[in-house]
Parts: sequence; structure tokens; C-alpha cells
Amino acid sequence: PVVTFGNLMTEGTALSRRGQHDKALGCFNEALKLRAGDKHCLITRSKCFLKLGDTENSLKDAEASLRIDKTFPEGLYQKAETLYTMGDFEFALVFYHRGRRLRPDIHKFQLGINKAEEAIINCLGNPSAVKLENTEELCFVSRQAERRKDNQQQQNKPTKDQKRTKKQSPKTERQLLGQLYADKAYLEKLLKDEDLMQSSTRQGIKVVDLVLDGISYLNHRRDFWQQQKPMYARVYERELLRRGRMQDKKRKSSDIGRSIAKDMEDIELCLARGSTEESCRKAERMLRKIQGWTEEEVPNKNELIGNLYSCIGNAHLAMGQMEAALHSHKMDLDFARKNALTDAVSRALDNIGHVYARIGRFQQAINAWEEKIPLAQSSLEKAWLFHEIGRCYLELDKAEVAQDYGQKSLQSADEEGDAEWQLHATVLVAQAQVKLKDYRSAIMNFERALEKAKLVPSEAAQNGIIAALDNVSKSFIAELNKSHRD
Repeated sequence: PVVTFGNLMTEGTALSRRGQHDKALGCFNEALKLRAGDKHCLITRSKCFLKLGDTENSLKDAEASLRIDKTFPEGLYQKAETLYTMGDFEFALVFYHRGRRLRPDIHKFQLGINKAEEAIINCLGNPSAVKLENTEELCFVSRQAERRKDNQQQQNKPTKDQKRTKKQSPKTERQLLGQLYADKAYLEKLLKDEDLMQSSTRQGIKVVDLVLDGISYLNHRRDFWQQQKPMYARVYERELLRRGRMQDKKRKSSDIGRSIAKDMEDIELCLARGSTEESCRKAERMLRKIQGWTEEEVPNKNELIGNLYSCIGNAHLAMGQMEAALHSHKMDLDFARKNALTDAVSRALDNIGHVYARIGRFQQAINAWEEKIPLAQSSLEKAWLFHEIGRCYLELDKAEVAQDYGQKSLQSADEEGDAEWQLHATVLVAQAQVKLKDYRSAIMNFERALEKAKLVPSEAAQNGIIAALDNVSKSFIAELNKSHRD
């Protein structure tokens, strides 16, 4: 089977979702050999390292993706997550903030900020609880005396949070707290009930302490939102909300993006498991849904449509519906050419060649694959491509051209150091030489192929080559006898 970057990424993602992170890591390593420096693959491998507890390699991959693209949001988030896991909460907070500034629509950056700040407070304590006073004399008092003094001050004097509440106008607080403003007003009303404040719960906790803790928490929330979203930003948000209400069925791009990513994973997973009909139905349903969305809602709409046509074509091919598969892959090629998507053009030509070869239209398969040659990105991909083209020429009884492509395939396999494709290419060259009646060269190449088959190792390949070698040897001996008689 042909191993491509997309296949490896799909298999690795599926293994990772099932918790088999060691196997998934192997797939991502192989994928990066085919397309070194792919930022999406680096991030996926970084997540895998993090699941395995290898934070150093996880951080290296996240930083490598950011060297490729400094504004890559997934790279910023993964670096922040790795630093958070390593316990480096301050630096994690820096990268959560940096990601939020670049992409405020991605909610997980805000969640990261919240949990990093909470972790820092848990480690160091809340700065607002620390009070420094200058006194003329230094005196030492017991901790119990200090605690009694603090309790008396809290009961007799308004707290810092209460003072700050008085400075904020009710209108401003209502805008900052939203629905929580009613709760804060209720708690402040309870403070005026002196009898209730002097009472205690069954556990011995004073009611006044519970009420003050609730007000303090709401004040912290108010101050947090005041810092994160000042009032001028809220005015702008209200304007956006007003415009959004005028549009029916308004969708958030971030929610759509997450939904699309999950649906695409499900489609590819169904195809990998062999549930081709289910994969095809899901892809067709999603295609109709995306076609109804605007480019503002889905910025990469055309690219997604091409991917879905490719998935539908692969499903039809697996079900043996060749004409339907060919139609879908041609649609994928049209979308890729219209939008200048080089990788998608290469993928579509690859799939079209497969379909033509399966139905015996070898010349059209050759045309598609020869157009793909300049788009091949690795020696391994070229080795496979030259081998398939040579195999089609051999089926068309054009043995000389098949031999040339076999040699090209062997050269690319040697560059990659891949024993399996060295084996396939050598067998192709030998078979072309048999058709050309160059039996001496064919025997030498079959012997080389036999050595490669032992290295792979493949018992079936060894048996097939031994049988072919026996037939070629008989033909060679018959030709020698004929020459001797002549």
C-alpha cells in the first residue's frame, strides 16, 4: 500500500483518540519524514508527547512550529499548555495572553488565562491579602492575637472590597457583573440586618463571614472583567451583538470550526475502519451543509469542499463504484485548480490515477500521474509514482519506457534508503527486461530483488521472485540452445 502524509496523519490521529499514543507517535514521526517542518504535524506530535509525559519534546515541537509561523495559534496554545504542565505558570500565562490577543475568538485561550492565574494564586497566595504597615516601633504579637485583631477589623470596619464597591457606580457594576449583580445587591442588603449578621450556622460559621466572602468573590470577578474587558470594549461588543440580532441563525466561526474539525475526523475514522458507506453518507451530508454557509462563516470553504469530494471519492472507490469515484475526484481537482491549492491538486491527480488504473485505462492513469510528477515533495513519493507509471507502461506493452521508469523509481528509493520500494522497483525493471528478452540482465535484477526481499522481509515476495527467476532461467537456456543450434 502507498504511504502518504495524509494517511499517516489520519492513522496517527485515530490512534491518539483511542489512547494508543506510542503507536500514534510512530505515525507522526513517519509523516514528518515525508513533509519535514509541517507545523500542524509538529503540534499533533507535541500533544502526543504531552500525553506520554515527555514535556521536553512536547515543548520542542511547539517551539519548532512557532519558528515556522510566529502567529500560529495552535502553536502558541500548545506551548502554553506544555509550560503549564511543567509548572511554569507565569510563562504559560504570557503565551495564553499572546494567543488571546491574536485570536480573541478562540475561547480556550481565555480558559488558559483563568487557570494559569488561579494556579499562580494557589502557589503564591492572593496579593490583596498581604498588608504592609510602617510603624515606629517593632513589636511581636502572637498569631492568635493577630487573628483576633483581623476579625475585629473585618466586623467593625468596611473591607477594602466594600470601599471599592462604593466607588463603582451601580450602572457600571451592573454592566460588569451582568446577572451576578442581583446576587451582590442581595448580599449587601443582608449586611444591614444586624441580628442576622450576629447569628451563626450549625457548623459554627458566622453568617457575616459568609456574606463578606460572597461579596469579596463578586468584587474580584468585577475587577477581573474590568481588566480583561474595559467599558469601551463592552460598548463595541454591544454594537456587534445588536448587528448579530439582525441576522437570522448567526453562527460563531469558532464553533463552526470545532464542529467541522470533529466531523472531518469522524469521516476519516469511518473510512479507516472500513465503514465506507457510513463515511460516504457523513461526507455528503457535511458537503451539503458547508455549501449553504458563507465564506465569512467558513474562511476555508473551498478547501473543505475539495477535501470532502476527496473523501467521497475514496469511499466510492472502496465500494467499487468507479464512475462515482472518478466524478468526485475530478470535482476535487477542479476546486483545487480554481483556488491554487497545490497540495490538493497533487492529491486529486493521485486519486484520479488510482481509479483509472483500477478500471484498466492505463494511458489516462499515466497522464494523471505524469502531471503529478513536478508536485511530488519527497524521494519516497517519487519512487512510488515512477513505479506506478512504469507498471502502467508495462501493461501497455511499452517495455522500454517501463524499464526507464523502473530505473527512476529505483534511484528515488535509493535516495530515501527504503528497502521495500527498492524491491518493487527492481522487480519492475526485471519484468520489463524479460519482455525485451534481455534475459541475462533480468536474471541479475531478479537476484538483486531476492536479496531485498530477504531484508524486508517478505516470504511471499521471495517465493514469487524465485518462481519468476526459474521461468526466466528456462527462457534464457532455451535461447542459448537455439543460438547454439543456429
